[in-house]
Amino acid sequence: MNNLRLHALRASEMRASDLHVLFEHLQRTLGNDYDIDFTHLGMCGYLRGDQRITTAAVSTDIVDRCNVDEFMPDTDATAEYHRLLGEMQMALHEHEVNENREVAGLRAVNSLWFWGGGIAPEKAVRPIPPLFTDDPLFKGYWESCTGVVDEWTGDFDHCLDIAINGFVAVPPDIQDDSRPAVQAEYLDKLRLLLRNGSLSKLTLLFRDGLSVELGRFDALRFWRTVSPLLLETTHND
Repeated sequence: MNNLRLHALRASEMRASDLHVLFEHLQRTLGNDYDIDFTHLGMCGYLRGDQRITTAAVSTDIVDRCNVDEFMPDTDATAEYHRLLGEMQMALHEHEVNENREVAGLRAVNSLWFWGGGIAPEKAVRPIPPLFTDDPLFKGYWESCTGVVDEWTGDFDHCLDIAINGFVAVPPDIQDDSRPAVQAEYLDKLRLLLRNGSLSKLTLLFRDGLSVELGRFDALRFWRTVSPLLLETTHND
C-alpha cells in the first residue's frame, strides 16, 4: 500500500485512539486554513465544509490493489483537491502516531482516501434505537438523526447491556469462506436471546432483500430442531 501515493490504511488496521489523534491533528493544522472540519465517528471519518469538494467516486474496497489514478476525479476542480491531499500528507508524515507505528513494524498512515460526498441533511431528532455497526453509511444516517452509535463488537450481549430497550445491529459483510459459520453463530445467539426472553421481538434484514420478523415463541417454532423420529419416518418413506 505504501507505493500508492493516495491510498491510506484501512481503518481496521488502526486503533480507534490513534485515528482520533490523527483526525484531531488534521483539524488543528488544516481545518481552519481550508474552512473544513475533519471529524470521525468511531472508525469512520468525514470531511465537512460549506463548499463542495471533488472526490473519488468509489471506496477503497474497490481501489485496493488497483491503479488509483483510474479512480481519481477528472474535472477542472481537482487542483484544490490535490493541494489539500499534499498538505495532509505533510501533516501526517512525521506525526507521533506514525513514528510509533513504524517503530512497531506497522505501516504509517500517509494519507486519507476521500470518496462519495454530497450535501448532508440538516440534523433532525428522531426516536431511533441505538446502532451497533462499523458501516459508514448507517453511521452517517444515525448521526444525522442524532441517534446513539457504537462499534459492532460481534457480541449481542454487549448491545443489550447498553441498549436494554432495543437496538439495531449491522454486522460486517463477510466475503471469505467463514461467512456461513459466522452467520450461523449469529442466528444461534439470536435464537437463544429470544428463547430466554432477552429479546421480545426480532427483525432480520438480509443483504439479498429477505426479511423475517420473529417473536419469542416464533423462535421456538421456526428454529426448532427437527425430531429424529420425523427424520427416520421421512427416510423410510
